[in-house]
Amino acid sequence: MNIPEQYQIKKTITQNTYLVDGELKTWTGETSQVYSTISSTEPYKPTLLGTIPTLGEKEALDALNSAVTAYDKGQGLWPTMKVVDRIACMEKFVTQMKTKRDEVVKLLMWEIGKNLPDSEKEFDRTVDYVYDTIEDYKQMDRDSAKFEKHAGVNAHIRRGPLGVVLCLGPYNYPLNETFALLIPALIMGNSIIFKPAKFGVLLLSPLLEAFQNSFPKGAVNIIYGRGRTVASPIMKDGRVDVLALIGNSKSANALQNVHPKSNRLRMVLGLEAKNPAIVLKDADLDLAINECIAGTTSFNGQRCTALKVLYVHEAIVDEFNKRFSEKVDALKFGNPWEDGAKLTPLPEPDKPAYIQGLIDDATAKGAKIINKKGGETTDNYIFPAVLYPVTKDMRVYEEEQFGPVIPVISFSDIEEPLDDMAASNYGQQVSLFGKDIKTLAPLIDVLVNLVCRVNLNSSCQRGPDVYPFTGRKDSAVATLSVHDALRSFSIRTFVASKDNDYNNAILKELLHTRASNFVSTDYII
Repeated sequence: MNIPEQYQIKKTITQNTYLVDGELKTWTGETSQVYSTISSTEPYKPTLLGTIPTLGEKEALDALNSAVTAYDKGQGLWPTMKVVDRIACMEKFVTQMKTKRDEVVKLLMWEIGKNLPDSEKEFDRTVDYVYDTIEDYKQMDRDSAKFEKHAGVNAHIRRGPLGVVLCLGPYNYPLNETFALLIPALIMGNSIIFKPAKFGVLLLSPLLEAFQNSFPKGAVNIIYGRGRTVASPIMKDGRVDVLALIGNSKSANALQNVHPKSNRLRMVLGLEAKNPAIVLKDADLDLAINECIAGTTSFNGQRCTALKVLYVHEAIVDEFNKRFSEKVDALKFGNPWEDGAKLTPLPEPDKPAYIQGLIDDATAKGAKIINKKGGETTDNYIFPAVLYPVTKDMRVYEEEQFGPVIPVISFSDIEEPLDDMAASNYGQQVSLFGKDIKTLAPLIDVLVNLVCRVNLNSSCQRGPDVYPFTGRKDSAVATLSVHDALRSFSIRTFVASKDNDYNNAILKELLHTRASNFVSTDYII
């Protein structure tokens, strides 16, 4: 096995600390081993990467107590801190984070099988996201550095934190999407309890010290363990104010249901999707095929924004299928650091068997694997199978496959895909391929009411991060983007006073003495 020296696993990581109440607490109890499905030897054998603490209910509630104490009913150091000082803490953190790039990128490749360019992109994009969040927060504060007067009432309106946030990130973007929750929640003054995903957990280890020394104690708490063991007791306690989760709706529902005061629980959720592509008969086939390749196979289709079903007009479906299948078969499979590797090992050991089950179900009901390599299986991979024709009674039509299998459906009437989308439980994005304005215009007008992003002649994606990222129905709750996430994790709050000499003298004194961190017209440069 020829692995470049800089990417070799020369020693395992013993992650025996977790962050609670500002301390990296040493854990001497039960641990869980973290394996990569990538082999570093021949014959094939999963690689042991390290161990993490298997914390229990007591440690979970210790983390909750730490976050509750740090927030202190809104009186804590972090929620009452001046905006400029919270920003300084975040800048200190991201400066330290940047020094850990090589370690985190290496672990992204080994833990979740993400190829080198995409792993580097995930790290760099996350750093950019932090800086963009800081800039947007500054602008928000500038816009709030004023008084308004209506109907004889002066008001000083800002956004304030919500309280204690339980943050649970996904394995497919364990850094970027996790931080898209954690960073805006934190900078707005909330206190955080964060549990990393099952896969992509060790890559947080290089960042623990930066979290510890950048923020006041208890503002950030990082724990390890099984969701049922640590997240459920935290929610059941009832003191969590916000559930921030990117993952599966079943997990979100289960956690929401154990909270004793669900009416006051706020949720910021990025959940599953079944994003379709609709390829009209006048589409530029070269463009559509290239974008559909990117949409269905990037990171092996393990993205909520992946294209998970392709609707192709019957007039062009044969040509589309032939050329699309050839392009899929031409994709290179290899380890993440190999030059040109587009397809990489799957992080979940049981995923190839699951994908095979979808293929078997579809072929038993009339679909065919139309690409030569489709379904070829190795120890840690199953090659993308292009299935056609797919019908509604097949599992691959109904389930979010989150892996390398591509269902294709032909249509003659545009109402067919539209009706399917309307009936779907999901409503995140769609890719629409075509050029005739008279056809596209009414389609766009309908699609924007079925999903939250219509991608014209391009594959679905999250970025740029300044654009809203959300979904309808079971796909999302609240909106994530640099701008929107700050608002999702905060609430408008203000000081009001009747416009008279008595009150105005007090306000002037408050501003002059700068005694209040909230009542301030200071302008952050």
